Amino acid sequence: MMGKPLSVDLRDRVVATVSGGMSRRQAASRFGVSTSSAIRWTSLSRRTGDVRPKRQGGDKRSARIEACAPVILGAVEDKPDTTLVELQRLLSEHGVTVAVSTLWRFFARRKITLKKSPRMPRSRTVPTS
Repeated sequence: MMGKPLSVDLRDRVVATVSGGMSRRQAASRFGVSTSSAIRWTSLSRRTGDVRPKRQGGDKRSARIEACAPVILGAVEDKPDTTLVELQRLLSEHGVTVAVSTLWRFFARRKITLKKSPRMPRSRTVPTS
């Protein structure tokens, strides 16, 4: 679990103190934050004029496989009992390299489960197990 970002108020006070002439190290010590944080916040303030933290977490990489959704869903529609490894191979033919776990998460987001069809019907006359 990731920690929470420090408050914007604290960031503003550190940047204001540095702008007022105090060194970044001194300002960090005064407010009880790390020197690297004071340096980053001051730099961020100069670049953007703002010290608010960026959003944390979230999905950053699924856009690549989501762009292939028509190919994947079309392959499953054509052959419902396809395997994730077969889909992985299909995508590699389209120039997209993904792990099987990526494909699994793709289907989990859509609440799609791939069930293999039985290879041979059960025997009615002889028990097989």
